[in-house]
Amino acid sequence: MSEIKKNILATLAYFDLFNYPLTMEEVFLFLPAKYDQEEFGYNFRSMIIDRLIYKFDKFYTLKNDPFLIERREKGNIKAASLIRIAKKVSNLLIRFPYVRGIAISGSLSKNFADESSDIDLFIITAKNRLWIARSIMHCFKKLTFLVNREHYFCMNYYIDEQELQIREKNIYTAIEIATLMPLYGDTVFEQFYTANAWTRDYLPNKCMWLTTTKPVKNSPLKSFTEMLFNNPTGYAIDNWLMNITAKRWQKKEEQKKLNTHGIIMAMDTGKHYAKPDPKNFQNKLLQRFEHRVSLILERNENSVAQ
Repeated sequence: MSEIKKNILATLAYFDLFNYPLTMEEVFLFLPAKYDQEEFGYNFRSMIIDRLIYKFDKFYTLKNDPFLIERREKGNIKAASLIRIAKKVSNLLIRFPYVRGIAISGSLSKNFADESSDIDLFIITAKNRLWIARSIMHCFKKLTFLVNREHYFCMNYYIDEQELQIREKNIYTAIEIATLMPLYGDTVFEQFYTANAWTRDYLPNKCMWLTTTKPVKNSPLKSFTEMLFNNPTGYAIDNWLMNITAKRWQKKEEQKKLNTHGIIMAMDTGKHYAKPDPKNFQNKLLQRFEHRVSLILERNENSVAQ
């Protein structure tokens, strides 16, 4: 089997892990190598004829299951509604001290949502003030529980301007970065994408989204609050908040507390980042992906040999 066909199968296999069929254009965007459009189209159509890929209307998958198309279409409609809410939420959160950029992340950034979906947000803060920003924002989030709106404020991934490059470099993080939907912070997200140019090694056809990102405008209250902490005392407070937050989350992990999705709560923390612990999800997903691709390629090679 040619390399381009193997890469097409691998791309569909990755999204099949999430039961998410792709359009032909989306398959091309997420290919791990750069190809001519005409070459890609020829090979893609031949794979449909050979029944290596299943086609349902404008969607393609490795699973012969038309329900996946219905699931995606409903998920796209639900996502459109949540994205409108996410824009309103971000318009509020960008006013908080030291917040420099906000983007939609997770499944919603891939234009999918269901009844249990949250609005996951990726936050960039000013350097060395991530933990002050995060603590203030999460104090506010506690208030949202009173009106049952906590799922609109899932601020689960923070980095600061000091370290914009994502440490884990693999197909999962590359896709997560490439599918971010930045809403505020045009300048800082331009710097973020430059710092993460390594994603092009995994996704050379995918362009980053910046055209609709709004600039950040500081309000007098935001500027005044930041002025209060722009000193050595503010730096010390940031460190203190980091330490007590890390200890609290370590205790949750040791006690094997579960979140609303039934997953053990764990957080990876550092001076310049706060994020879900990748050991709890990334490694397992990558292992499943590699195993699935191996099975698919082995099955197809055996069928050719017969």
